[in-house]
Amino acid sequence: MPPDYGRMDDVLTALYDSDKDNRKVGMGASAPRVSRWLGDIREYFPTEVVAIMQQDAMTRLGLKQLLLEPEILRTVHADVHLVGTLLTLSRVMPQKAKATAREVITKVVRELEKKLSNPLRQAVQGALSRAVRNPRPRYHEIDWGATIKANLRHYQAAHKTIIPERLVGFGRRGQALKEIVLCVDQSGSMATSVVYAGIFGAVLASLKAVKTHMVVYDTAVVDLTQNLHDPVDILFGVQLGGGNDTPLALRYCEQLITRPADTILILISDLYEGAGEAEMIKRAAALKASGVTVVVLLALSDDGAPSFDRGAAEKMGALGIPCFACTPARFPDLMAKAIQGQKLEV
Repeated sequence: MPPDYGRMDDVLTALYDSDKDNRKVGMGASAPRVSRWLGDIREYFPTEVVAIMQQDAMTRLGLKQLLLEPEILRTVHADVHLVGTLLTLSRVMPQKAKATAREVITKVVRELEKKLSNPLRQAVQGALSRAVRNPRPRYHEIDWGATIKANLRHYQAAHKTIIPERLVGFGRRGQALKEIVLCVDQSGSMATSVVYAGIFGAVLASLKAVKTHMVVYDTAVVDLTQNLHDPVDILFGVQLGGGNDTPLALRYCEQLITRPADTILILISDLYEGAGEAEMIKRAAALKASGVTVVVLLALSDDGAPSFDRGAAEKMGALGIPCFACTPARFPDLMAKAIQGQKLEV
């Protein structure tokens, strides 16, 4: 067998075919061996395969413990799954590893933010301009580009100008046109969803026409709205793991809402409820009845079909509250449709 194939076989054997008793590598002298293994898989396999193998190594090789060491952190291929793992481990991570962990998380978040921010901004701004009309704008409120486009058929060739039949205004300047509340379940199973929610929350908060709140919860509720200037700060305010109390979180969100008809609440949760499903459904129904647009994202990730409480999702759906998983690429379209009051496809 050629040398490269032999090394590929070695790294695969180390992960998938090694004796069960030897899979738990622990700390200490075995750390350099795992560090070399992490380098080998990046050398011999494409990025998407590396990510899968790293996920398998978390449990098969005891890699979660090794990630607590800064030297190991620097060797790992960083992706959204690793960020979720680091956030899960943040409470037990040694102080010497936290600075390195923040470097890794910052790198991944900045890359994702660069990729995802412009599509979301464009979708939301476009939806707002279409959803909000000012039919009698003052001179300083006229959207000249939209007015010209809406009146092209009234072009007067003899005068080389357009005589507008109607004016299109920018709407209520200086006031948020929509309020968006991201209510995020931070139990351990929602790790990648929390990462993406933090990034999207920061992007939405940068839009002056939208007032954004970011609320995360387990058995307690934490309002991270003040951290929306930086998604990294948001993620370091998250404590992944533990149970959840969705009714408590929804009660808190109710207090934030001042204009129900102009508010969109995105509940990001798998709906496995530890504090009472009936109360959760009741709170969601009350929000919808008040005029709030309520949407449940069972997952905000591209990990495939999520695990969720199907019974609770069906009850939400019976109330007219759409429940479905959403990939990061589709989230901008979701927000645009919600802003315009369009039907959301499940």
